[in-house]
Amino acid sequence: MHDFELGSKTAKGGFANEKAICNKFNNWKTDREAQSWLEIMGYEIEKIDYVKAIQIPTRVKKADIEKFGFDKKQYEELMKFKKTDVQVQIRLLIKINNALKIENLSLKKANSDADYNQIDKRWVDSYKEMWHFDNKIATALKLFTGEVKPSLHPEMLKIDVSQLRNSRRVFLTELKDEIVHKIISFFNENKILVVSDILKGRGGFAADWILVTRYNKADDTTTWILKDINTAMNFFGKGEVKVSPRGSLYIGKITMQRKGGTPDPTKLQFKIKPCELFKLEGKKWKK
Repeated sequence: MHDFELGSKTAKGGFANEKAICNKFNNWKTDREAQSWLEIMGYEIEKIDYVKAIQIPTRVKKADIEKFGFDKKQYEELMKFKKTDVQVQIRLLIKINNALKIENLSLKKANSDADYNQIDKRWVDSYKEMWHFDNKIATALKLFTGEVKPSLHPEMLKIDVSQLRNSRRVFLTELKDEIVHKIISFFNENKILVVSDILKGRGGFAADWILVTRYNKADDTTTWILKDINTAMNFFGKGEVKVSPRGSLYIGKITMQRKGGTPDPTKLQFKIKPCELFKLEGKKWKK
């Protein structure tokens, strides 16, 4: 009989990267963490015949896409909405047409509770194509990221261009109130779609699970939590859509901001603090 918390766990050693996670799954017969993960996913260890974990590169080569069971015609769509870092293939002892069960994992790692993790970044026009907001919102978001210079649209500002905190871009607090309200209304009305696209994705490489790992170098331990993606989306998406004190946008526990830095500083990005997922309390599970 197994008795453990379906919440966070701490294990000896470090395994906070894709290769290490794959190795643990591939050693599932003896690896305690891998067995816990499989049980959380709903599998009974004694009924499993075969497990193989594959690291999915950030950008899969088009020539390799057929290795994952997809047609090359699907390539662009798969890459556009990919959120899977590790794919786990599972075959049960009682085979149905020798079929494999597929579980897609999104991995998030952090070293402290303060760590942010970028979960999605694109050009504003790419998000416009995905979510169908109008030209006014698109222009406002481009002013926000600095893709469009503030001097080109002074009519959208509530202050003079010379009074901006940064002459290269606009904070949401510097846009006219009716434009900010329009942005907030859009993300309120489309919150489910937005949160799903940036955390789960779509299609064959959409994530089924999110695994957060936090390595503590001081005592060489890794704390982890594995949650189904719907639970994670509900957790991070819960809360108001509102302007942050610094002029970015909060969508629940998700922050939308200008990317900054290099490369592509004027892209729009979405960030979370993955360690916040540890706040979810586990519950006893026995079998």
